[in-house]
Amino acid sequence: MKIERKIITIAELADGFVERDDDSVTAYGGKLNVRPPYQREYIYKPKERDAVIRTVQKNFPVNVMYWAKSDNGYDLMDGQQRTIAICRYVAGKFSVDHRAFFNLTEDRRADFLRYELDIYICDGKPSEILDWFKVINIAGLKLSDQEMRNVSYTGSWLADAKKFFSKAQGTAYQLASKYLSGSANRQDYLEAALKWITDREGLSTIEDYMSAHQHDENAAQLTLYFRRVIEWVQAVFPKYRAVMKGIDWGILYNAHKDDDVDPAKLERDIARLILDDDVKKKSGIYAYVLDSDEKHLELRAFTTAMKLAAYERQGGICAACGKHFELSEMEGDHIRPWSKNGKTEADNCQMLCADCNRRKGNR
Repeated sequence: MKIERKIITIAELADGFVERDDDSVTAYGGKLNVRPPYQREYIYKPKERDAVIRTVQKNFPVNVMYWAKSDNGYDLMDGQQRTIAICRYVAGKFSVDHRAFFNLTEDRRADFLRYELDIYICDGKPSEILDWFKVINIAGLKLSDQEMRNVSYTGSWLADAKKFFSKAQGTAYQLASKYLSGSANRQDYLEAALKWITDREGLSTIEDYMSAHQHDENAAQLTLYFRRVIEWVQAVFPKYRAVMKGIDWGILYNAHKDDDVDPAKLERDIARLILDDDVKKKSGIYAYVLDSDEKHLELRAFTTAMKLAAYERQGGICAACGKHFELSEMEGDHIRPWSKNGKTEADNCQMLCADCNRRKGNR
């Protein structure tokens, strides 16, 4: 792959800047595709965006940007956030320090437009371009794991999936933002949906699913599945609580969608567990009420003082097998199991050897 240096002015870059309804963006007289298929969404926050503009205004250097030669001109490989920020400012779409571009004096506007940008033009095979894209995005605002996956599996399927999952105020956001962690435009929603459907399909990795569907015409299978997951959550757990945000709902849906459950009973159990001080992981309650596995709850453990008191009280004798053990060889156990309303309190603590504690389980 060949790489050559090119110097252009902001005036040249901003010429022909257009943002279209289909999310395509062009600049540099229409010859630069600012958002080729492998590019991430625009994710700059106002603070970052404004910093770029101030850098130019002070005539400080902006980091080098990378373009790739294409059949129709150039594809932007690295520098999308800076490019869009600069072009939007010139287009008068936002102000910095209470001044839009058109508020500047004529000489300051001219200085801004004359500012020179350092561009490296890459010319190579598509596979070389994608590999180089991954390399140059190791530094700076790194690509997330899902953004890196998107680089490798571009196509009509991914484009359709991103329309649904990757817009800041898009369909997935409107449907399920209160149930999902992260942000849509950093691909967190898409990654969650792919993790869930990968589990349903019995595949090992998200990459396996994306590889199998890369050349599908659309992502209808994924979006329909996602809708069903959210509908199930809302039907089974109609009362929303903040702790529901970020739970792997698709994994629970895959395992329990056919269970005969009573939402009213589940809500009573959830309300009781929310108030239980022994439950450290409140978000795990939703999995627990479906499968009764206490590991979801990260139950509060007996303190060292509680265990030492029980050990001394028992004289080092295991309460189950009657053999003597050192303190380090024993574990604190609920005399009355937590699941049967036994509390993690000193008078409900007994010491068992490790083997007996494992055998006892939840009895």
